[in-house]
Amino acid sequence: MDLEFEIRQAIEGHKDSFVNLIKYYEISMYKVAKSMLQSDDDCADAIQETILKAYKAISNLKQPQFFKTWLIRILINECNNIYKLKGKVIPIQEIEVTSFEKSAVNRIDDNIIVEEMLNSLDNELKNIVILFYFEGFSIKDISYLLEIPEGTVKSRLSRSRGKLRNAFKNDFMGSECYE
Repeated sequence: MDLEFEIRQAIEGHKDSFVNLIKYYEISMYKVAKSMLQSDDDCADAIQETILKAYKAISNLKQPQFFKTWLIRILINECNNIYKLKGKVIPIQEIEVTSFEKSAVNRIDDNIIVEEMLNSLDNELKNIVILFYFEGFSIKDISYLLEIPEGTVKSRLSRSRGKLRNAFKNDFMGSECYE
């Protein structure tokens, strides 16, 4: 799919192009929403609201190359709104890895380990890891998306790496099967 063409067509009001773009980015949107909300129902609500708002505002997008950043920014705002409204915290023990998540990332056993390690991070750290490593956003884009300074993104990314490294060492190096 020629993304730039589809984005330009969507900006000009072609509904099919907008639908194609949403289908193309749906897994990315789900992963970002899931990292922030955990509940599939809340994720679906956030994604649905994001699609609606993006559709209404697509004609205002001035730089087509930033479509994904623009779309994810809307999604993050929607996730934050839902999180604030619900005001709930889900203990890590209650979070289950769904079969959809496993197939979306295309990993079987390794995916569960990665999910557990990511879920051990605070939300502010987990979001940055997912945006940087799984969604391929630059530090500058993450700074824009989360409305925080680039230096904060870098320090949180560094802190996340350290915590993940320690979690990996504790889970694998400390287990009896590796001794």
